[in-house]
Amino acid sequence: MAGLITIDDPDDPRLHDYTGLTDVELRRRREPAEGLFIAEGAKVIRRAGEAGYAMRSMLLSAKWVDTMRDIIDEAPVYVVDPALAEQVTGYHVHRGALASMARKPLPTEAGLLAGARRVVVMESVNDHTNIGAIFRSAAALGLDAVLLSPDCADPLYRRSVKVSMGAVFSVPYARLTTWPAGLETVRDAGFTLLALTPDERAEPLDEVAPHRMERVALMLGAEGDGLTRRALAASDAWVRIPMSHGVDSLNVGAAAAVAFYAVTAGRPSA
Repeated sequence: MAGLITIDDPDDPRLHDYTGLTDVELRRRREPAEGLFIAEGAKVIRRAGEAGYAMRSMLLSAKWVDTMRDIIDEAPVYVVDPALAEQVTGYHVHRGALASMARKPLPTEAGLLAGARRVVVMESVNDHTNIGAIFRSAAALGLDAVLLSPDCADPLYRRSVKVSMGAVFSVPYARLTTWPAGLETVRDAGFTLLALTPDERAEPLDEVAPHRMERVALMLGAEGDGLTRRALAASDAWVRIPMSHGVDSLNVGAAAAVAFYAVTAGRPSA
């Protein structure tokens, strides 16, 4: 079939996009610089294509050819033995299908905010699993956009994409070029900046009633450390999720989901 290329040499330069996928630091540098990201699994690959990302190539084991037959004519498809795929990528490719996708230019902060009413702003969230989980909740609960501080992890890193089940393709995002000064762009666009923190001085989220606000930007910090002092100082108000049974906080992924519901829908009145 046209487009299928069998490769049996792990050093074949055509496999360059897929080399060393478990080397996080290498991939963090390479992928944005080379304008690519890796989508893993049939569902995620299709969602990336549906979101408008162009496919550079695909890496398949032979048994996945029929499953992916409807899209394998879009780009070169390299068919490899599973052992060779593991040698190239650094891990056993359980889902059998990988695709190298071309990145799209990110929107500007102003462009992203223009049509939005509910956004999440992340500061220094560097765990790819948390990034993926937050994007998945943002998509599911109706957030309009995501803004990232300059040092946040890459939402298009393979682990983030996988955990989000492709939701990173559904919610537009941009990076603020300065932090926390860039938050003024958000405020100037008419957003109220709500900093999510377990600090006892923060107001309970229900009492603040963010779902009634015209435009809300919910600020989230990294797992453990939370928002920095500078970020908290730049916010308009501090909000918290009330805790019970001596629990002091939720992990950032769980906290995001709870807070997103409060921001987009609120708790039904009694």
